[in-house]
Parts: sequence; structure tokens; C-alpha cells
Amino acid sequence: MSTMFVNSDDWLHIGIRLVMALFVGCMIGLNRQKGGRPAGMRTFMLVSMGSALFVMIPLQAEGDSSFAATNALSRTIQGVTTGVGFIGAGLILQETSRESGSPKVKGLTTAASVWISAGLGAAIGCGLWKMALMAGVLTLITLSGVKRLNRIIESRSSKKRQVNNQESVNITSDIDDDF
Repeated sequence: MSTMFVNSDDWLHIGIRLVMALFVGCMIGLNRQKGGRPAGMRTFMLVSMGSALFVMIPLQAEGDSSFAATNALSRTIQGVTTGVGFIGAGLILQETSRESGSPKVKGLTTAASVWISAGLGAAIGCGLWKMALMAGVLTLITLSGVKRLNRIIESRSSKKRQVNNQESVNITSDIDDDF
């Protein structure tokens, strides 16, 4: 039997996969909850574990061939991906600010985080825990580290704009003084 497949009587491996999926979902959910996002730790834990659970079902089903199980697994992963996409769509909001009047989309990163949480749970459910843990760490780095990098870049570009604006004001006042 492949390491991906799990015997329905193997409570230890079933439990390890589900707990690992909960853990990965918890880490991502904690990151999002800390930032005050609409989906928090419990949501991410449930999405990740639910995905693991759904992919483990065809992996435990006794079939005539491994092809039948793989085919069922493929359809299950497609269904989980689509279903979680609907959850993510519910997290995305479009707001129009009163000042600018232009629409602003919010919640895309949280929706993408829910989606990746489902993917990580599915990978863990398939027994691909090393890949899922590595991807989980990369997800956390992306959510935290890239946000900090964006802030640094934005603050530097904001300082450059202020310097450029100040220089143009100085040039304009010098021209006005000449007349």
C-alpha cells in the first residue's frame, strides 16, 4: 500500500493527518486573526481539516484498483477547490470610499489564504505532510514578510514624493520671487 493510502483501521495515521491539518490551519488563521481579518483561526482550522478529511475518504475506500481511488481523489480535490472558492468569494468585499468615489476591493488576501489553507489540508490528508508544512511556512512568510516589505517600499516612495513635492514648491517659489 502506498504511503498516500491509509487503512480505515489505522487511527494513529488518520489522527496525525487531521491534527497536522488543524495545526497548519491554526498557524495561518492566527496570522490573519492577529490582523483583524474577517476569517480567523477557527475558520482556517476547519477549512484545512475539512479538506484533509475529504481527500482521506477516497484514500480509505476499498476499490478494485488504485486507478479508481486516484480518479476519485482527483474529483474530490476538484470539488474541495471549487467549494472553498465559494467561501473565499464570500470574504471579498467591494467598497466605494466617500473621498475618492472609486471602488476598492478588500479581502483578496484572506480569500487566497483560505484557499491555500484548503490546499495544505488536502496535501496533508494525502500524506504529503512535508510538502504541506514547507508550503505552510512559505505562506506565513508571504503573509507577514511581504507585508513588511511592501510597507518599507511604500514608505520610501512616499518620502521620495515628499522630497520631489518640496523641491517643486521651492522651484516655484524661486520663480515667483524673480517676478
